[in-house]
Amino acid sequence: MKKRVFSGIQPTGIVHIGNYIGALKNWVAMQDTHDCVYCVVDLHAITVPQDPVAFHENILRTVATLLAVGIDPKKSILFIQSDVPEHSELAWILNCFVYFGELSRMTQFKDKSAVRGQGTSVGLFDYPILMAADILLYGAHEVPVGEDQKQHLELTREVARRVNSKFPNLFVVPDAYIGKMGARVMGLDDPSVKMSKTASSDSNYISLADTPDQIRNKFKRAVTDSDTAVRYDEDKKPAVSNLLTIYSAFSGQPVDAIEKDFTGKGYGDFKKALGELVVEKLQPLQKRIADLLKEKQELDAILAEGAQKARDLAAPRMKEIRRRLGLGR
Repeated sequence: MKKRVFSGIQPTGIVHIGNYIGALKNWVAMQDTHDCVYCVVDLHAITVPQDPVAFHENILRTVATLLAVGIDPKKSILFIQSDVPEHSELAWILNCFVYFGELSRMTQFKDKSAVRGQGTSVGLFDYPILMAADILLYGAHEVPVGEDQKQHLELTREVARRVNSKFPNLFVVPDAYIGKMGARVMGLDDPSVKMSKTASSDSNYISLADTPDQIRNKFKRAVTDSDTAVRYDEDKKPAVSNLLTIYSAFSGQPVDAIEKDFTGKGYGDFKKALGELVVEKLQPLQKRIADLLKEKQELDAILAEGAQKARDLAAPRMKEIRRRLGLGR
């Protein structure tokens, strides 16, 4: 049997090329090797305030993006988190097996609560438990995660082991799946920080919704390193190394071949070529997203089918969890 993989994406309205290279391309590839469950995690997204109308549109845009990049509903289960109430039910149960101190030590919570202060929601504090419920509900064997989510996954593993110590073999203890090249795409304006949709400046990222001129201009303004050689060296040339990673991901060429192509050429030529390459590769993807968003009934049908498939897995799992814990009748 294929190993089951679970992964989720927040519907923020911005999917950038870092998400595409580091996560979504892996999601697509794993459909041929794994039993895949993919989720738009809208419950996670409301840990910060959302405008309902814009939020709903962002959910649909995110679904359209996943379909456009190659997520196939015939190969994978694709659904919206809030359509399967067992996620929330299991999160409450897991809350009763996790300690306050463990959540207090989560790096993302400490960083974000330091900014938000008294406006920090309990949902943000509890975010890792809902993530654990997402994963454990489906018995996932592997979870594609970036470096920033590894701490949350380790908490999931610890919670699964803790529950299993009292209720043997109730949960699968999942492993991390880390993509190889391009797993960590850095910001165009600062190669020391990860490309992020929550960055203070949109010069940090290339959104899949950016226009050709926006893409060209962002690469044109992207920071570079002190010398002029187009050469991969993460320690001495982090900015150019990051751009080479992006070029390799979009062209399919190995980095050393790209270096040879730009021998004797400056950063200006390289960044111009990179901008044109990304524009060319994103245009059919952008058209597909736009076409899908015009077919709301088709999206609704895909999501309804995906939600039913997810519930068919989640409902019997929760029935067994309730039975083992002595809950209900």
